[in-house]
Amino acid sequence: MSFVQPVTLSTRGVELVPLAPEHEAGLRAAAADGELWKIRVTSVPEPDQTRAYIEDALKARETGQRFAFAVRDAATGTVLGSSSYHDILPAVKRVEIGYTWYAARCQRTHINTTCKLLLLTHAFDTLGCHVVGWRTDNFNHASQRAIERLGARKDGVIRGHALRRDGTIRDTVMYSLRSGEWPEVKAQLLYMLDKPRT
Repeated sequence: MSFVQPVTLSTRGVELVPLAPEHEAGLRAAAADGELWKIRVTSVPEPDQTRAYIEDALKARETGQRFAFAVRDAATGTVLGSSSYHDILPAVKRVEIGYTWYAARCQRTHINTTCKLLLLTHAFDTLGCHVVGWRTDNFNHASQRAIERLGARKDGVIRGHALRRDGTIRDTVMYSLRSGEWPEVKAQLLYMLDKPRT
């Protein structure tokens, strides 16, 4: 049995549902909002690669390496983006959260904080993870700031770690959060979601 089982996670008008072929048109539309595939440091699929993106995610689910979700508006079912558990290590009860992206209209809203609350709650409180990790491109400063705002700690940088879509080689910045740190981080996420946005 896979460590991460199919589940729908939902709160505050946002839901994460297991990514499926039926989400292709919605993902394509979400990516088109901001032409996100043109951003050098992201994993957003180009429009004609959306089906392959989903198929690759489903293959990784079969091997237990990645579990991808479609992020949806709970009221309308509109696909807003995607996020995943990946580099899943059941033996040490560790997952990473990544492959995360949202339509431009959803950025700088409550969407990302809500998704992280859902994914972290499931990882720590349901799956019993000891550690949740993140990794990001050394030039993706917005992602690094977002991860740090969550309360994750920077573990270091792996130099010459992965290829970008343009063929250049990136350094990868690694972050993690341990289970003992989760209660305080959860309280902070709830505080961030409850305070008025300006």
